[in-house]
Amino acid sequence: MGNVFVFDHPLIQHKLTYIRDKNTGTKEFRELVDEVAMLMAFEITRDLPLTDVEVETPVMKAESKKLAGKKIGLVPILRAGLGMVDGVRKLIPAAKVGHVGLYRDPKTLKPVEYYVKLPSDIEERELIVIDPMLATGGSANDAIYALKKRGAKNIRLMCLVAAPEGVEVIKNEHPDVDIYLAAMDEKLDEHGYIVPGLGDAGDRLFGTK
Repeated sequence: MGNVFVFDHPLIQHKLTYIRDKNTGTKEFRELVDEVAMLMAFEITRDLPLTDVEVETPVMKAESKKLAGKKIGLVPILRAGLGMVDGVRKLIPAAKVGHVGLYRDPKTLKPVEYYVKLPSDIEERELIVIDPMLATGGSANDAIYALKKRGAKNIRLMCLVAAPEGVEVIKNEHPDVDIYLAAMDEKLDEHGYIVPGLGDAGDRLFGTK
């Protein structure tokens, strides 16, 4: 069963408070999400493998460490996931970025892919699916299936806040996917919004209502 990691780092929790605040404007909201994404990326990459290398310092040759070349792919779910990508890329600039856009057909309720563009070698990459909100789990679930059907084997899910209901969906549907959160919130309300949540992340990132 996939693990769920909730990051309690003081800087993440401090910035998340301002992200939640309804009085935080679009510019500051976007900057805070970017910063929290970078801090979360620091934690998510903690287990990346290292290899020994020799480097010449100004003083002498020394044994040191480098990433062992495991390829990373970032896959934001459109559109809100875009708000977290730059923060992650500041720490992992070599990561390739794919995009997944989905909507549900109102009649069949089945997911429809309206945009999927991924690195050609996703089966070799450690993929981080990015979406600020994990509410019902529907979008993340559909996006992960979209990746798996194209050959992805190593997938992690990164969200700012989640409802327990959405976490359970991902754990049940994708037991091989670890979930990384800045906060596990209380529940979903009758409209499917996370409580207490932070509102609509896409609208707050892009200034739309």
